[in-house]
Order: sequence, then C-alpha cells, then structure tokens
Amino acid sequence: MERGRAERETAPPPRGVIGRSPDARIEHQRALAAEPLRARVEHFWWVAWSLEAPLVAETLPHPSFHLTFEHQREAGRLVARPPELGGVPRGRFVRRLEGSGAVLGVKLRPAMMPWLPRAASAFVDRVEPLEALAWVPSALRSIARAPLVIGSLDEGVALLEPRLAEALEGIPLEDTAIELRDLVERAARDPSIVRVEQLASLARLDVRTLQRRFARFVGVSPKWVLRRYRLHEAAERLKASPEIGLAQLAAELGYADQAHFARDFAAVVGRTPSAFAREAAAARAEIR
Repeated sequence: MERGRAERETAPPPRGVIGRSPDARIEHQRALAAEPLRARVEHFWWVAWSLEAPLVAETLPHPSFHLTFEHQREAGRLVARPPELGGVPRGRFVRRLEGSGAVLGVKLRPAMMPWLPRAASAFVDRVEPLEALAWVPSALRSIARAPLVIGSLDEGVALLEPRLAEALEGIPLEDTAIELRDLVERAARDPSIVRVEQLASLARLDVRTLQRRFARFVGVSPKWVLRRYRLHEAAERLKASPEIGLAQLAAELGYADQAHFARDFAAVVGRTPSAFAREAAAARAEIR
C-alpha cells in the first residue's frame, strides 16, 4: 500500500547546507525510503524554488551517490532535464538558482552503489545522464526515456521506490560494503573520530587495506571522509553558536591548531571560519 505524506517518515535535518538566505523562497523536504530499501537508500530529497532574484545555493559534499530529476520553468512552461547519476563530489557544490524549478533526489548510503562496473573512485566528481549508463539496470534507465516533470516529493517517491526495488532485486548486500557503510556513518555521528588510524582500528584493518576498500566501495579516502565530517560539524556549530571560540572549536574537532583548522575550513567552505560565523550571526539576526 502506498504511504501518504502524513505516514511517511521524514529524514533528519540536512547537514552541510551553507550560504542560504533565510528569506529565500526555497522548499526543502526529505523522506526516508520504505523499509526494504533503507539498507541502501539514505533518503529521498526534494528542493523547489520560486525566486524573484537569483540565489546562490551552497552545500558541503557527503560520501554518497545521488540520482537527480530536475525541471525548470522556461518561457512559461516546465522543461525537464535528463535524469542524472552523480558520484561523490569532492568539492563544495555551488548552484545559482533562478526563476522557478525543482529537483527530486535519491541519496544512497555510503558504499551502497551495487551496479558500478569498477571502483567507486573512478566515478568521483562525475555526473552522467542516467540513460547513457548501460550498466545501470533497465528498471532505472527506463525512467530517462521520456521527459519527466515530478511535481512533489510524494509523487517522486511513489514513482522511484518500486523502480529502485526492482533494480536492486536479487543483488545481495556485500559484507565489506555493509561494514564500510556503517563505519562511514559512525564517523558522521561521532566527532571524536578524527584520525584514519581510529577508523582502521574500529574496522580491525591496517590503514592501507582500509584505504583500498574505501577506494573500491566509497570512492574517496578515509582521510577525505573524516575531514569533510569535521567541517560539517564545524559549520553546524558555527551556525548554532557564531560566538564560539575558534581555538576551542579547532581543538574539539581534533585539529593541532587553529591555523590548520582555518586553512581546511576556508579551502572547502570558501570563506574563513570568522567570515562564516559573521554570516551565521547576521542570518540569525534576520530571523529574529
């Protein structure tokens, strides 16, 4: 039985969203998949916008693959883009939004991309039209054969859940992939995990073996994952408490010193921690 919107479980709030105006007319919804899919699918997400002035949206990357379905209003009519599959993006995602449009996305859990013909690292920073990927099951590629305008999160989930279930049918979960999925997600939840050696110890592997397995199943290195999650945590703390001491924050996140933290943060987020804290304080003041 199809679950209605009231019955569907919403996913936890997003992490890694930066640079968004609190007044922007942007709708962001997230919903968990049906139980059989949850081993591989983290959640479905929906972003819709209707803007009088352009807006730059920015997010920090996660170690996940995404399926996306987008449409925009052009010359008074809705125009659908070809569905796409994106590998793990290593850099900050920056998108200029204009007019009105929407994107439905499927975020897979880390290491949960069972159809790849080679290591996940070969797909890092790549976004490909779904229809062009012969190794993707036909249950998914068939969606791309005609323009598809999806009008809501519920509509998109109702369309995609059975297709995903069919595409995954008969594909067993690999033990190694499960272990890496759980390890990456543990690192996301636990900010005290700051060194690759800690991850290797939790996995009961040597560092080199852990690195090889991350390249094969996750796509990026253990060091990249830990760095990104530390910066996710830093951004969330600065948004919640812009007045927090940066030296204290750097120490709590496992950095040797504030300068190292500031360099890492600026390289990925695009501004220094001090500038980001000022933006966060200004945004909080606008909301009040």
